Amino acid sequence: MKIIDARLRPPLKDYLHCNLYRDPKKTQAWSDNFLMKLSPAAEQRDAELLYREMDEAGVTLGVMTGRQSPDMGHVSNDDLMEIVREQPGRFAGVAGVDGSDPSAAIAEIERTVVRGSLLAAGMEPGCGEIPMYVDDARLYPVYRYCMERGIPVFLMGGGGNGPDLSFSNPEHIDRVCRDFPHLTVVNMHGSYPWVPQVLFSCMCRPNMYLAPDMYMYNMPAVQDYVTAANGFLTDRFLFGSGYPYIPLKQAVELFLEMPFRREALPNILYGNMARVLGLRLD
Repeated sequence: MKIIDARLRPPLKDYLHCNLYRDPKKTQAWSDNFLMKLSPAAEQRDAELLYREMDEAGVTLGVMTGRQSPDMGHVSNDDLMEIVREQPGRFAGVAGVDGSDPSAAIAEIERTVVRGSLLAAGMEPGCGEIPMYVDDARLYPVYRYCMERGIPVFLMGGGGNGPDLSFSNPEHIDRVCRDFPHLTVVNMHGSYPWVPQVLFSCMCRPNMYLAPDMYMYNMPAVQDYVTAANGFLTDRFLFGSGYPYIPLKQAVELFLEMPFRREALPNILYGNMARVLGLRLD
């Protein structure tokens, strides 16, 4: 069974200098919240060990996202394109852009997605120098540009995605999906901890895809995600690890132990994200 990990950040290039890897003790402290221990690849910041870890876990493709955050760090889109070029078939890239400057963001999407090798655009508006909700009107030109060109948008919709819990409230991403009904929106972190609310939003907004990633592991409310994935979200629920915080082998094993309908798993593990990114399904 093929697997696409919707949120996998490898120990390569700019990633090594952002919050994910620059302080192993802090990374492990966050993993402790999920009762996890960092894998050797994450601890040693060793890409070759990660490739072995991916193969052993059965992860076919890892989706990397760029990052433009003064606190969490900067992951350049050029680095992502270089990783994709150096490791063909192992990684796919999502261009990280700063939506506070819509013209610059659109130009970067044009450069890296329309004319480059990245497959989607991504924003983390709550983590910028001036935090914004995802439904801030200043971001709307970026959404409109992407919708008109069929470019998916990955939004950091939950977890630590802003200065306070209100930034995870799904009412904001719900408005984006309502105002741009033909835009494919991937909700990273699954609006955790607002789980029942975001599931109702997904039921009403057929253009929202949900990737709770690390919040699927040893956390409250996981069963609610599973129930939705077995029903109305079967074609829009996405597997993700949140690596490096969750080791890949444990992520896959724990995910497969959850009571998903067996017939739903090919879509959840691979098919749904493949369709979002425009990849072949065979």
